[in-house]
Parts: sequence; structure tokens; C-alpha cells
Amino acid sequence: MELTLLGTGAPDGLPRPDCPCAACATAHGEHARAATALLVDGTLLLDLTPGAVLAAARAGHSLGGVRQVLLSHPHDGPAVEVPAGLPQPGRVPDGRELALLTGHRVRAVAMDAPGTGYAVTGPDGQRLLYLPPGAAPAGLDVNGDPPYDMVAADVVGRPDALAKLRAVGAVGPATDVIAVHLDHDVPPGAELRRRLAAAGARAVPDGSTLDVGVYEDVPDVPRRTLVLGGARSGKSVEAERRLEAFPDVVYVATGGTRSGDNEWASRVHAHRERRPGSWRTVETCDVVPLLEADGAPLLIDCLSLWLTDAMDSVNAWDDAEWSCGGERALRARVAELTAAVRNTRRTLVAVSNEVGSGIVPATASGRRYRDELGRLNAAFGSECEHLLLVVAGQAVTLRG
Repeated sequence: MELTLLGTGAPDGLPRPDCPCAACATAHGEHARAATALLVDGTLLLDLTPGAVLAAARAGHSLGGVRQVLLSHPHDGPAVEVPAGLPQPGRVPDGRELALLTGHRVRAVAMDAPGTGYAVTGPDGQRLLYLPPGAAPAGLDVNGDPPYDMVAADVVGRPDALAKLRAVGAVGPATDVIAVHLDHDVPPGAELRRRLAAAGARAVPDGSTLDVGVYEDVPDVPRRTLVLGGARSGKSVEAERRLEAFPDVVYVATGGTRSGDNEWASRVHAHRERRPGSWRTVETCDVVPLLEADGAPLLIDCLSLWLTDAMDSVNAWDDAEWSCGGERALRARVAELTAAVRNTRRTLVAVSNEVGSGIVPATASGRRYRDELGRLNAAFGSECEHLLLVVAGQAVTLRG
């Protein structure tokens, strides 16, 4: 089954008309994208968009053989003119299946937002799933079916759609996930590729023709990632974003609760509100057993508070205690943690503060904490395939 992406952008295209934002300002040339429309084997058109005939011609195809046009989402604005020779666009009711004379079967998948998803099975059995913008499946009945060969979805806008598909086995390690409906939420180019790779997805230029079911080099999601950054740099948001497309994430909160501290309670509440509802929160600093056990991906936020707890446990703030065994005890705990990171089989994303570039602390205990956090970050980071430094909300790749 052959898929040609006549467009891969949001319904308004990219750049958006008259939008002055930075992403739209740089979305030119190969980064410009028309509204998403998919041509399957030259016979099935999923979403009719302005300029589809010209887009097909540029890609070396014709719409003359299209026998069915299906719409996936409400098209706002003036009605799109149907080119001569094309059938009138329609929809398939949720849960119903449409059989084409060409041997293709199209089943409508219910969404949790306005629109319809389409599961297309080719004459030779290849399976494609196409989801509308801003939507995720409302419920999936896979009936023991194998994973889809290809999924085209709004990966940036609704990464949880991928998480739902992975949870039921509809997306597997070999599924080629193509990001479509791309808007100006993420700057095009390197940043978009980085974001998509974290979700195990990729973007392709408009006009690309892909063979569904032919193995592609699916982006390899790093096993272990350390995200560093200063206060309010956006490091926690970046860490959470890296796991949004995966189900059953265990969020390890090392900060605990602080009775009577309203400001801390507000921070904790803001973090919880950001997380997907399917994630499970565990409040603990005892993370080694979690790393040693098999299970869902872990997000540890953060190592800075883990270190505070570890230093409290050995009374590292007292000079006498520190020199008479406290330092050795802390080193042993850090070594135990990093060994667990080295041997873990779980996908892991950890967050830590980068404090070594700021003002030198005025107290000996503050300097001790700064030094030990630097050592912890270096040791932990040495066991990770992927290291990021977040500055002003922008992630800079240090490794991987």
C-alpha cells in the first residue's frame, strides 16, 4: 500500500496566514506545509484540501483515479471546491466499515473530539491508521489485531493519542509513526525532529510517498535521559513532554509534602495538573527498588531533592559528622543509585538542577550541597544515553 502525503500541516497550513510568530516566520521552503491530505494507492483520498490537485501533480501523482474521498474533521471557513472528476467528500459513521472495489477496507474509528479516524487495510493486508487534528481514539477494540504498520496522527498536539495506541498494542516498536497536522506550536527543523524522536515519531516533507508496511528506521527512544536546568528553566516540562506519548508512566516525586507551606503546595498542584491522567504518582526518595524492578517508564523529579534527603540521612550538614563517615555514606548511596541506573531495563527520564553556574553559596553547607549535586549530576549523567540542558525553555542536547 502506497501513501502520498499531499500536505502534512494543520488545517490552516504552516505558516499560518498573517501569523507573525517565530515558528511561522521560519516555516518556509521545505518547512512549509499545506493542510494535511493523504492519497492512498491513488484511489482513496483522506481529506480534501485546497490545492490538492496541484499538490498531487507536484508529487508525481494524479487524482484522476480517486474513487472515494473521506473527511476526517470539520472544515471551517468556505467550502472547498471539489475538483472535476472527484466524487463528493463524505464520512463513514463511527464503527462502520467501507469496502472499496479496489480491495481496500476503511473502518471509521470514534474520536474524543470532533472528527473521525480511519483505519485502512490494503488489498495485501497492510494497515494504516489516520487520525484527525486535535483528537485521540475514544475507545479501541483491537480484537487481537497486530500493530498498525503506519500511523499518521497529530503527535505534537495530542501525544496522548500515541500513548493510548501503545497501551492496547495498536502501535508497536516497528510501527512507522508519521506526524501530521503540524502547526506553529513547535519551531520547524531541528527542534521538531527532536520532539518527535522522543515520541518515536518522525515528520516528512509534503509530497513524500511512503510504502506502508516496508520497514523504516523508526526513531530510537533513548532508554535513559537526564534533563538539567536552572530554576524555572522549563526542565520539568521538557521531561514530562518526553513521556507524554507513552502509557502508564510512574511519576516519582522526591519532594514529598511540606505541612503549612502553601507555596510548595501550589507548585505540587501545578505539576499534577500538567501530567496525563493515566500517569501514577509515587512520592518517595527510595528510587533504587523502582529502577531495579521491571515496569512502565519512570520519571524522577528531581535528583536535587533526592540529594537533600540523602544528605539529611547522613547528617552531611554537620562538619564533624561529614568527616567522620557522612561523606563516605553519601558516596555509597550515590554509587548505589548510579549502579541501578546502569542496570535498569525501564525507560527513565530524570530531572536535576544545574546550580554550579550561579553565585557561590555564602555558607559552607550551601557550598557542600552545590558540590555534591554537581558530582551526582556527573555520575548520573554518565549512565544516560541522552543528556539535555534546558535554558530559557529551550533544550540543548549535550549527548544523544
